[in-house]
Amino acid sequence: MAPALEAHLAEDRPVDLVTALADARSPALPGPDTPAGTAVRAWQGHPHPIPQAGPGELDLRTLLHLSLAASDVSGRLRPASSAGALHPVDAELVVGTGCPLPPGRYGFDPLRDQVHHLGPEPQGIPPGVSVELNVTPRRTASHYGHRTWPLLLLDTGHAAAALWLAARALGLAAPVPRFDGLTEHPLAVLHVTQPQDGNGASPSLEASAPVPGELLARRSAPPPLTGTPHRDALRAVLATGVRASSGELAWCAAVGEPEPELVQPAPDNTLRPLAAGEARPTLARWAAGQAWLAEAGAVLLAYGCPSDADAPLIRRTHLRAGFAVHLAHLAALRHGLAARPVGSWQQADLGAALGAAPGRDWIVHGLALGTQSEQGTS
Repeated sequence: MAPALEAHLAEDRPVDLVTALADARSPALPGPDTPAGTAVRAWQGHPHPIPQAGPGELDLRTLLHLSLAASDVSGRLRPASSAGALHPVDAELVVGTGCPLPPGRYGFDPLRDQVHHLGPEPQGIPPGVSVELNVTPRRTASHYGHRTWPLLLLDTGHAAAALWLAARALGLAAPVPRFDGLTEHPLAVLHVTQPQDGNGASPSLEASAPVPGELLARRSAPPPLTGTPHRDALRAVLATGVRASSGELAWCAAVGEPEPELVQPAPDNTLRPLAAGEARPTLARWAAGQAWLAEAGAVLLAYGCPSDADAPLIRRTHLRAGFAVHLAHLAALRHGLAARPVGSWQQADLGAALGAAPGRDWIVHGLALGTQSEQGTS
């Protein structure tokens, strides 16, 4: 077994993220599937149901139900996207006052909607709950092998966005995600509290708060996704991704009709050409050979993260990309589009393909769009 893949599977060892990303971007194919292990981390401590919130308490049970909990016994169907539906993201809850659980640290079981008490809360924890997101690499590595680590980070960003949207749906105070990339454990943290003085979540990333049904209905549409989105819808979905990525990434979209081209957001909130010509077949090759992308109505691309990026920058850009694509996915659904995140990219040096310096602008994440798709969800 390659050393990088061993690091993917060894949860108690730090990973060389620079090498792991270089391996993931290479054309090498993953080996045969290996056992994924359990769908939920084997939390220590006594399990507890999450009580219903009382008057004035944060509705922790609904927050987790709308964001991280599975809706089927296999654990595959959850409100947050995940590569291969393997769901490697684990959540630890640091509970303060104002919650239906006693203050303390808990591990969340998304299959049974219960928590395991792990220990006391740290000193000075504020009211509300801090959700710490970590990963169990083995789940994703079981199928994706050396391509695992970018997918783990993207999945964590999607989980953070699902929590952020759930807090908005419940009218809670804005949970500012911690995406500084400086720590491997946890990878991301969101602190959720009751609103103060009637102020809920900031509307800066989404024009209007979602309703619970929207979050539970979000699924990745199965390919093929055909039909070019209307220009206004494409512009709105791109704008959501741009806002949510907070300047960490650049964005564009490959479209096929009426003329094949790459377009990018302009300062005046319109779309302007980035490059002429058909890009989707190349994107299909770069995206682990997913041939259906060549016929997708449009493919949104978040790119950046140069070859010389250090581990904090790699973590930060991939976490932010997952977060932004998740919000863009919801925006697409609101415009009546079918959408599917695309996270595995090899040799996808978009900047070099457009004539810029190589190694500067790699595709980090994508979102395929269409006006229609096959029936069903994944």
